[in-house]
Amino acid sequence: MAKSKLTRDLLILHFTVFIWGFTGILGNLISITAVQLVWYRVMIASVSLLIYFIVSRTSLKVSRKQFFQFFFTGSIVAIHWILFFHAIKVSTVSVTLVCLSSFTLFTAILEPLIKKQSILIPDVVIGLIIILGIYLIFKFESQYTEGIILGLSSALASSLFSTINSTLVQKNDPKIIGFYEIAGAFFWISIYRLITGDLLKEQFVLGRADWIYLMILGTICTALAYVAGVSVMRSLSAFRVALITNLEPVYGILLAFIFFGNKETMSLGFYLGATLIIGSVFLYPIYKKHKNLQ
Repeated sequence: MAKSKLTRDLLILHFTVFIWGFTGILGNLISITAVQLVWYRVMIASVSLLIYFIVSRTSLKVSRKQFFQFFFTGSIVAIHWILFFHAIKVSTVSVTLVCLSSFTLFTAILEPLIKKQSILIPDVVIGLIIILGIYLIFKFESQYTEGIILGLSSALASSLFSTINSTLVQKNDPKIIGFYEIAGAFFWISIYRLITGDLLKEQFVLGRADWIYLMILGTICTALAYVAGVSVMRSLSAFRVALITNLEPVYGILLAFIFFGNKETMSLGFYLGATLIIGSVFLYPIYKKHKNLQ
């Protein structure tokens, strides 16, 4: 691969991860509930992706089995995003993003179970370090207990659909999977809102700022970031992708300080726990690369 293309793809991936970190900021700025927020997000993203596929003349044809696989996985995506944004609204962006980093812990448990593989000892060790970090955050930031639980639940849901996708992507175009999963998320949230009667009351009357933030969230932070992220994953190694993706909470926490200042200031115990979690998650791909475990 040409050095210029490698540099370009690395910059695109860093930009994509930075944008993912920015979603937490938007979640805090948007005034509507988490369920309503995600409903708008996936609706805007679905339409944006559909336009992209029409313009690029990409076929969306899949088998009936694939369609249902993607669509039902979309329900897990919806749960992940709703829990994520709800966690932000009842705690802080920093707390939520650090808890989301426990994704690695849940993946180390779920992936071997789903794929019927043996659990590696290094995965157990990294899991124990992350658990220690989570314990410290619970201990020193007990006022955010609800947000911590929601953040961890969001990480569990994220780990589940990512593990499922790692199997689906072997035989399908990732962009097509993403479109049907996001459309599926929109469908399932709409069903939920119909059952609760909330959707029948939806008047699409939001403040100007909310509309601007939602459009950014749905187009740039979801549709564009997804397509950009997927486009470079075919040329970059899994190691590079994992390493750079783990910078998401770092970018997000830095942005939270810039946007919300003192509201994002935590105790020393929180930062110790966050360092354990983010540090172990960030360094783990390096260890696995060194030991040729992946």
